[in-house]
Amino acid sequence: MTTFALVGAGPGLGLAAARRFGQAGHHVALLSRSAQHQDNLAAELARDNIHARGFTADVLDPASLTEALRQAADTLGPVEILQFSPVPRSDFMKPVLDTTAADLDAPLAFSVKGPLTSVNTVLPGMRELGRGTLLFVNGSSAVRPNQNVAGTSIAFAAESAYAQMLHTALAPENIHVAQLIVPGAISPDSATSSPDMLAERLYALHNGRDGFRHYAEPMPDPQGGTP
Repeated sequence: MTTFALVGAGPGLGLAAARRFGQAGHHVALLSRSAQHQDNLAAELARDNIHARGFTADVLDPASLTEALRQAADTLGPVEILQFSPVPRSDFMKPVLDTTAADLDAPLAFSVKGPLTSVNTVLPGMRELGRGTLLFVNGSSAVRPNQNVAGTSIAFAAESAYAQMLHTALAPENIHVAQLIVPGAISPDSATSSPDMLAERLYALHNGRDGFRHYAEPMPDPQGGTP
């Protein structure tokens, strides 16, 4: 039995993805800052006969993130699929002209050091398995900078570059790296970007192993603004 590790476990897309991968037979590791939050999600998944367990970690604390992922592998089985999709803090989203150098410290730690720490922790286990999938979920500012949310635009672009390099470097080892761009809001009523639809798309990326960047829906016209 292998593990689906979710960095940024939440009640929307995170829960839907955990349910989809759990239904496919994987154990589920739920990583977030709140143990109570994890317990609630694990209980929800247990109703679908999915074995899930929470592990407390802060994306901005590499030591806690490393320890949580190691505990997950030791407790549930080797991590075969890692999904990195924590929600950025609102203070990352200042307009570009109001952004200082210090304002970029946390966004870059969140979106670059966080993924790098996560990948470096699970990669040895994937290599032992001989397979693996790394899934990155980002908003549209990862591919189209938005001056109103400078911190995430800069940090997501850096995360995208890192993930794309991983895609090329790890392909010969049967470890697939994919990015899903969600241009609009994640909403239960959306035909393309509901949690369940996105979870199904992420599962398809894991199975299909085709290409790096994918879009949940077409990017909006830049004349109308970007999310």
